Amino acid sequence: MYLEGMTPSAPPAVLQLAGHPLRWRLLGELARSDRMVHELTGLVGEPQNLVSYHLAKLKAGRLVSARRSSADGRDTYYGLDLERVGRELSAAGGALHPGLKLIPPARGEAIAGPVRVLFLCTGNSARSQMAEALARSMSGGAIEAFSAGSHPKALHPNAVRVMAETYGLDLSAQTPKSVEVYAGEDFDWVISLCDRVREACPVHHGEPQLVHWSLPNPATGEDDAVTYPLFQATAAELETRIGYLLARLAAPDPEGESYDRTA
Repeated sequence: MYLEGMTPSAPPAVLQLAGHPLRWRLLGELARSDRMVHELTGLVGEPQNLVSYHLAKLKAGRLVSARRSSADGRDTYYGLDLERVGRELSAAGGALHPGLKLIPPARGEAIAGPVRVLFLCTGNSARSQMAEALARSMSGGAIEAFSAGSHPKALHPNAVRVMAETYGLDLSAQTPKSVEVYAGEDFDWVISLCDRVREACPVHHGEPQLVHWSLPNPATGEDDAVTYPLFQATAAELETRIGYLLARLAAPDPEGESYDRTA
């Protein structure tokens, strides 16, 4: 901390962490999709020991989180804590000058579309159903959201409950669907929400953006009353991630053009 009007003695920790060229590249890749170490080494063209070292630095700084893969416990998925990074960068700008605090984009900002998004998980019973409903609602219909599973099973009652109680969205009429239903259809984005289905995700027409959000399955097999907080946490994370997806869709690309599904 320092008194108002005084110059800070050292850059904020987030700038020291993110300012390293390789760590900045890693943050950029994780801003797009959750990744495993071997994927990141290929994307940044650096050896695994170096990538792992810098990931450990980012994890220690709580900019990046790590979670064991539900598909193969020997693997670990790394993800960017978008909310924390946003707060830290905003605070860093404000420490330099009050006028440099980041202003997050408005959720209602226009999206060129419609944009077709397919959410995938294993059972299409919880995560992907909640994501479909939230994306459709939060985008005001600008996102044409769909969901499916590699092994569909009955809609989980806690998914229905949390959507109704927290977001006022009714999932009771939703039907779990197989990913095969959408075989050959064009999508702009295909977002996998569980590690197992990511490995089985089929190739879709239209060259969609393939993104992975590594979310644990809230349906643990315990009593519904016990698992309900897990469903609440999953819904909250989906709300956050979809909010940032909307910001990306509304933002201009480096050439200055907004996202256009017909491009």
